[in-house]
Amino acid sequence: MAERLQELEALKAQARLAGGEKAIERHHAKGKMTARERIEYLLDEGSFQELDMLSRHRAHGMGLEENRPYTDGVITGFGTVDGRKVCVFSQDFTVFGGALGEVFAEKIHKIMDLALSLGLPMIGLNDGAGARIQEGVVSLHSYGGIFHRNVQASGVIPQISVILGPCAGGAVYSPAMTDFIFMVKETSHMFITGPDVVKTVTGEEVTLEQLGGAMTHATKSGVSNFVLNDEQSCLDEVKYLLSFLPTNNMELTPRVATDDEADRLCEDLRSILPSSPNQPYDMKKVINSVVDDGEYLEVHANFAQQITCGFARIDGHAIGIVGNQPAVLAGVLDIESSEKAARFVRTCDAFNIPLVSFVDVPGFMPGTDQEYNGIIRHGAKLLYAFCEATVPRVQIITRKAYGGAYVVMNSKSIGADLAFAWPTAELAVMGSSGAVEIVYRRELADAADPAARRAELIDEYQERFVNPYLAAERGFVDDVIDPAETRRVLVRSLDVLRSKRESLPKRKHGNVPL
Repeated sequence: MAERLQELEALKAQARLAGGEKAIERHHAKGKMTARERIEYLLDEGSFQELDMLSRHRAHGMGLEENRPYTDGVITGFGTVDGRKVCVFSQDFTVFGGALGEVFAEKIHKIMDLALSLGLPMIGLNDGAGARIQEGVVSLHSYGGIFHRNVQASGVIPQISVILGPCAGGAVYSPAMTDFIFMVKETSHMFITGPDVVKTVTGEEVTLEQLGGAMTHATKSGVSNFVLNDEQSCLDEVKYLLSFLPTNNMELTPRVATDDEADRLCEDLRSILPSSPNQPYDMKKVINSVVDDGEYLEVHANFAQQITCGFARIDGHAIGIVGNQPAVLAGVLDIESSEKAARFVRTCDAFNIPLVSFVDVPGFMPGTDQEYNGIIRHGAKLLYAFCEATVPRVQIITRKAYGGAYVVMNSKSIGADLAFAWPTAELAVMGSSGAVEIVYRRELADAADPAARRAELIDEYQERFVNPYLAAERGFVDDVIDPAETRRVLVRSLDVLRSKRESLPKRKHGNVPL
C-alpha cells in the first residue's frame, strides 16, 4: 500500500504542476493567479474537492501524443463559498494555453451536469485560447455540449462566468449565456475575432483592449456585468454577488442579519428632490437611503447609466432594484437601458428575488436613431419582462411617470402587486409644456399674448393632472406616502408579499421580442 500511495502522490504532484514551473512563473509575471490559486482564493479554505484530476487527452498527431499532461488544462470540482455549496471549473492557461479539447470539455460537461442535478451554482473561471486546433472538429463539437448545458441550466441554477484572461471565438458564447460576467481591467479580453483578423478583413486597426477589453464590454457592448481592478477583488465580488442569490430556482435567498431597523425613517428623502422638476438628482442616493446599511450591488454600473439595476436587502431579505437615473439623460428609456433592465428583471424573476422599481421617467428616447434601431422592439423587452415576472413586485414613483414609459416601469396595470407615490409624483401622459402645446395649439395661436396664456394653461394642467392624487383616486397607486416612510412601506409590503404564489399559463415558452 505504501508504494501505491507514493505512486498516487507522485501522479497528483504532476497534476498540480501540469504546465510546468516555468509556465507558472511566466503566468505570475503577468500579474495573474494560476487556475488552482484562483479556486483556493474563491472557495472556503479546505472545502475544494477536485474531480478528474488525473484525466489526460487521448488525441494523436501534431506531437500531442508526446505531451499528455494531467488535468488536460482545466480544474473541476466542488466546494463552498461562505458555507454554501458551489461547483466550479478553472481553465489553466499554463497547459496548452487553456485551449479546449475533447477531454477538457468532457470534464466541464461532467461538472455542469453535477451542478444541475444537485441544484448548485456553477462558476466558471475562464482563461483560455479557445478551441484546441490540433483536435479539430472534435473541439468544436465539444463546445456545443457546453452551450447546450448552459441553456438547460438557465433559470435553474445561477451561472457565473469570470473572465481572467483571453476568451475568444466560440468560447465567448458560453459566458454570454450565463447569468453574470465578471472581467478584470487590462487582463480580461473577449472577442469573436481578434485584432489581426479584424485588420485583414475590414482594414480597421484596433488594439486588443479597444476591441475586447473589460471597459469596452462594460461601457459599449454591455457584455460584462462587473469590472474590477484585479483578480482578488474580482473574486471577492463574485462571493458578494452569491450572497444575494439562491442556490437554485426552487429556493429563496438566505436572510442576512442586520442591525438596520426595519421601521427606520429616511428623513433625508424629504429634501432629496430639487426644487425644479427639470433638475437632476441621483436615484442611487434614494436607494442607498432606503436599503439595509446603504449596501447596493449595482449590476452593469457602466452601461446604459440612465437606468440603475442591482441587488440590495430590505430587512435582511435580498431584493432586485430597477430605478430610472435622472442624473443621466434625465432617466429616459432607450434601447440599451431597456435591454439592460429587461435582462435584470428576468434574472430576478428566475431566482425568486422580489423586484422594487424606483420610477422617475420622462418617456422613451425620441429620434430616428432609436426608431431605426428598433426602440419599439427593444423597449417591449422590458415590458415583456415585467409582465412575465411572478415574484413580488413593488413600484415607488418619486417624480416623473410619463406616458408609456410609466406603464413599462412596473406599473399596476402590468402586474405590480403594490404601487406607491411620493407627493412629488407626476403621473401624466406627458409633461405640462408638451401637453399644452398639443391640446391648446389653436387657442395659443389665436391668443393676444400667447406666452402669458401658455403659462396660465401650463399652471392649470400642472395643478389638475401632474400629481399623484388622480391616480390614487382611481387606485392606480395604492397610497401616496411621505418619502421618509419609504423604507417602512417597503419592509411591510415585501413582508406581506412573501407568501405570494402565482403561476403562468401552461406553454412551452413565451416569444420574447428579441
